[in-house]
Amino acid sequence: MNEKILKTLDGIYLACIWSAGVAIFFMSIIIPLGVFARYILGFGAQWPEPIAMMLMVIFTFLGAAASYRAGAHIAVAMLTERLPANLQSLCSKLVDVCMVAICLFGVYYGTKLCLGTMDQNLAELPWLPVGYTYAPLPLGALLTLIFVIEKIVFGSQHQRAVVTFDHTLEESAVPDAATKPAGA
Repeated sequence: MNEKILKTLDGIYLACIWSAGVAIFFMSIIIPLGVFARYILGFGAQWPEPIAMMLMVIFTFLGAAASYRAGAHIAVAMLTERLPANLQSLCSKLVDVCMVAICLFGVYYGTKLCLGTMDQNLAELPWLPVGYTYAPLPLGALLTLIFVIEKIVFGSQHQRAVVTFDHTLEESAVPDAATKPAGA
């Protein structure tokens, strides 16, 4: 049963990674297109900037959820690494509680923000309610919350194959200095 849950969370992780990657890909196309239209063709299209900002919000919040699961988020460990093992464990639990609180805050207030702005439209994209542009915030917070709960229940998952597949390939391509013959 646990492996089935972890496989489902692997799928959610991959969906976050792919969504963030697709958002960055299209953002890297849209921004130069807008610059080209404005400075080469001589007319400024109104849609590239808000679309690029929405894509940035998508890759920021969904990428942050995936980053948390992969253990690739920013963490200042200088102090905690110098603590005794029992205090390190307590600190880790405290961080988990704080992460749950932050995620719940993001889900609750992000959802309120989305619902509260659904009757407004973007000036550049009048067909798009503003609430949809904020949707990645509560969604990313919810996904991060799921990954925090996963960490609390199952432990850190940053060594799972789905997370480290690229590291494994890179590490196997580079010979280990310890296995090299002397003088090579």
